[in-house]
Amino acid sequence: MISTGGCIFCDDGGSFSKAHSNLLSIEDQIKVGIETMKTSRFKAEKFMSYFQAFSNTYKPVGELEKIYNSALSNEDIVGISIGTRPDCVDNEKLSLISSYKDDYYTWIEYGLQSIHDKTLKRINRGHDYDCFLRAYEKTKEKGINVCVHVIFGMWETRDEILQTANELARLGVDGVKVHMLCALKNTVLEKMYNAGELSFMSEDEYVELVCDFLEVLPPKTTVHRLAGNGSIRTLVAPRWLGAKFDCLNKIDRKFLERNTWQGSACVYG
Repeated sequence: MISTGGCIFCDDGGSFSKAHSNLLSIEDQIKVGIETMKTSRFKAEKFMSYFQAFSNTYKPVGELEKIYNSALSNEDIVGISIGTRPDCVDNEKLSLISSYKDDYYTWIEYGLQSIHDKTLKRINRGHDYDCFLRAYEKTKEKGINVCVHVIFGMWETRDEILQTANELARLGVDGVKVHMLCALKNTVLEKMYNAGELSFMSEDEYVELVCDFLEVLPPKTTVHRLAGNGSIRTLVAPRWLGAKFDCLNKIDRKFLERNTWQGSACVYG
């Protein structure tokens, strides 16, 4: 599967959180981040370097090694998480990342979004599910933790979304991040939304589906994210995504109401 132009939901920040200026060196970004988190309400003491935006395995392996080493140079860093695409890794790059796992808590995050090729094609993903499976198997062979990103609301039925959950349960993925499809400014998706070509889930619909999804996953799967709030300055729709903690609290209450939990409907050990 070949595409140009990128995914229809990504803006020119490549899902970058904009927590720190990317004009700073990696070492300075780490320093600023550590100082901020140490003095914030979190009072954190140890940290992970997170390569979030774009595909962070795209450079030649020699350049990647210098970049990753820079991100691990601070003594307070105990882990590294590298966000990328399944079509942007190979054995050489996976071997490099695997070389850190004995000394650091090491993750690769793959933007899968869905197991359904028709959906991947519609969002202009540029790879199919088989591509993800090959990358996933190679990554696990190297002993690297894998976090898989999925998106709700991409013209899929509840059953199709739960098929993705069941497949991730079957694979025994180490972690998941769940996102809601949203329109950001200056994206293809914004143009589609403004043209009336799509609508978005309500918050209540999303909360119900998140609980359905988590009930299918094994209890040992680490849930890294259940709601993204993004930047309110670039979020076009749905606007309820701007209140992240309200959504998280509703998910907690829904589980209590159902008397269910993560893994309560899982069929895999």
